Amino acid sequence: MDTPMRLSGRRALVTGGSRSIGRGLALGLAREGADVVVNFRTDRAAAERTAADVRALGRRAAVVQGDTSVSADVHRFVAAAVEALGSVDLLVNNAGILRRTPFLEIADAEWDAILDTNLKGYFLVGQTVARHMIERRTAGAIVNVSSAGQLVAAPNLTHYCVAKAGVEMLTKQMALELAPHRIRVNAVCPGLIETDLNRKDIADPAFRERRLARIPLKEIGTPDDVAGAVVFLASSDEARLVTGASVFIDGGQTIWGA
Repeated sequence: MDTPMRLSGRRALVTGGSRSIGRGLALGLAREGADVVVNFRTDRAAAERTAADVRALGRRAAVVQGDTSVSADVHRFVAAAVEALGSVDLLVNNAGILRRTPFLEIADAEWDAILDTNLKGYFLVGQTVARHMIERRTAGAIVNVSSAGQLVAAPNLTHYCVAKAGVEMLTKQMALELAPHRIRVNAVCPGLIETDLNRKDIADPAFRERRLARIPLKEIGTPDDVAGAVVFLASSDEARLVTGASVFIDGGQTIWGA
């Protein structure tokens, strides 16, 4: 408890922060001293639970509703986040959706839904928050939650992997163009992370064995593993020269490729 918190005084917005990895990230930031605004799209109760747990850690918290793929929503909830905390100097773009569909069966609407949320949403929120940081002359940090899928293909995930590959280049472009404003932009790329969304699958021995066979460290991650990397990238002291990077948290999965 005598160790100074690495994010003390920071004010963060976490999109899709009500559950799963997003919830873990919100709590991980709070443990290191950040105040947190939790964005959600539909499940207000889950977002409120995350916010309550942030407050239990002694930090300020608020929830803001909005669809990250809709420009009007983004401007509204970013403004609400700024009002709640006074400013935002740390953004974690995390909101995303995943559907497993064979390439030949992907409908236009499903393609658009995946790309709109997983890529366009990162652009919209990133641009809006970056404009706020520049207006306030804030030396901020943005972390985009990508996936090992930005590097390797996976069966039935064409739209998802394409979106995540786009996140990789979006991260680099944002890092390049925002560097003059002292805003660092990086990505974290989780592999197999156990959450409430896939816990049932991981409990199946056949599924578990098949996935672990492609992970050199033979370990399945937790949201805390992702939070540790995000805290590092958000730290202006520890990661002050890190921008445009993608940090893989996958137990070595991408070493072997698809």
